[in-house]
Amino acid sequence: MAKKGLSIQALYDLCRKTFSLSGTHPPSSQAINKLSSLLDTIGPADVGLREDNPEDDRGHGIFGLNGFNRIARWAQPITYLDIFECNSFTMCIFCFPTSSVIPLHDHPGMTVLSKVLYGSLHVKAYDWVEPACIQKGKGSGYFTEELESAKREKPYILALFLQPLSYLGNQQLRLAKLAVDKVLTAPVETSILYPKSGGNLHCFTAVTPCAVLDVLAPPYQEAAGRKCTYYHDYPYSSFCNFPEWVVDLNFTAATGNGAEISGKEEEYAWLAEIETPDDLYMRQGVYAGPAIQV
Repeated sequence: MAKKGLSIQALYDLCRKTFSLSGTHPPSSQAINKLSSLLDTIGPADVGLREDNPEDDRGHGIFGLNGFNRIARWAQPITYLDIFECNSFTMCIFCFPTSSVIPLHDHPGMTVLSKVLYGSLHVKAYDWVEPACIQKGKGSGYFTEELESAKREKPYILALFLQPLSYLGNQQLRLAKLAVDKVLTAPVETSILYPKSGGNLHCFTAVTPCAVLDVLAPPYQEAAGRKCTYYHDYPYSSFCNFPEWVVDLNFTAATGNGAEISGKEEEYAWLAEIETPDDLYMRQGVYAGPAIQV
């Protein structure tokens, strides 16, 4: 029988070996795959968690935590457990109550390995279309000549433009392609995202109470340009200057700046940067698993 704490200690040791302290030498794919294989062997008990934790699905009632801090019953906290953090990597756990959400956000220049320890989690993730395809907000009543022509020839196309660019003011939208849209149910293999592939921008929604063990390398650090930015995703057809792309669901089109997009319309979305959502309700917990020897 494996000694208690061996798995999480082995994970720390391998992370320390894999990720350069200077951050100047990205790990090889073989090294990342080795980490992923080790993460695959880790379960809730290895990090001090129980699948039947009664706190996972608690609500605070309509009156909130107290009379001055009203929180709706569905606003249940996601618990963050810090296992280890240094300049080169972070090991942490997120414990989700049912239906809780970490909104769509990015991981600039980061590699992230995520292991669902128990429960079911829906993951929706995107990667940026490269070269960057930018759409800018327009003034009220904005329509291209092409759209006006299409309106005369095909009046029904107007239904595809119920969210005009004027809704965004001067905000920018950037085109992204869907990379992942599925439910992960433990036991399941570790997911990996990279700086430019694998779904670097993702959203987590708890289908059931669940927990995710994350390894982030390097960790978020705003001074180093690794700020966590949140986004809202809009269907591709919502903000499109080229009506012929909208009506042709199996399209191949140049974006005008060297990027080419091909496939189905639903595989693409426009992402708009937003402020940290007010309903992101997260609390700091205490890691109760085996101590790591550093």
